[in-house]
Parts: sequence; C-alpha cells; structure tokens
Amino acid sequence: MERFSLLLAGVLGFLGVALGAFGAHGLKKWVTQFPDAEQRLTWWQTGSQYHLLHAIAIGLTALHPTPTKEGSALAPWFFLGGIFLFSGSLYAMTLTGRRGLGAVTPLGGLLLLAGWLAIALNALFATA
Repeated sequence: MERFSLLLAGVLGFLGVALGAFGAHGLKKWVTQFPDAEQRLTWWQTGSQYHLLHAIAIGLTALHPTPTKEGSALAPWFFLGGIFLFSGSLYAMTLTGRRGLGAVTPLGGLLLLAGWLAIALNALFATA
C-alpha cells in the first residue's frame, strides 16, 4: 500500500502543480472574458491548493504509515476521493461557469476530513 500511495502522491502532486500553474497563467487570459472572472479564478486557486495539499498528505501516509493497516489503506482513498470531488468540482465550475456543480464540493470536503480523521483515529487507537 505504501508504494501505491507514493505513486498516487507523485501523480496527484504533478497534476496539482500543473493545474495550479495553468490557473495562474493560461486560465487567467481565457477567463477574463466572463463577468465572474475573479470568482472563477478564486475557485481554481482553492481547488489547486487543496489538491496539492492532499497529494502531499497521501505521500505522508506512505512515508509514515498510520499505526494500523486499516488506517493506512483508508486515508489515501479518502484523500483521493476528496481531491476528485472537492477540487474537481471547483475546476469544473471554473471552466463551465455552472455553479450547480458546487453542490458536490462539500462532499469532497467531507472525504478530505475523513482522511484526516482516519489518520487521527488510527494514531489514537494504535497499540504502541
């Protein structure tokens, strides 16, 4: 599981940096044509920040696995789902302008929270 988590962290980290750079450079030029350009750029920035932060968190679960096997397996999956739903919905809202996609964002946030909770609970209940 540690090897998979490191691979996942590397791929997601790469994508997080690439999407963040695109948002800071290429996207800015394109999105200025819309009246809500500032809001869209804010969505993108938030999505890419959470994306990159949780890619790092996945890597940390691999380098320092949680004390129980179940926690090691659950946290990266929660983070992956959270990145997909939270950041993915913000990316999609930015590109399409469809604010209704924001209904998915909190579900992704709950998955990100679940990942951190899995790490905390496993540390709490681990036998030393």
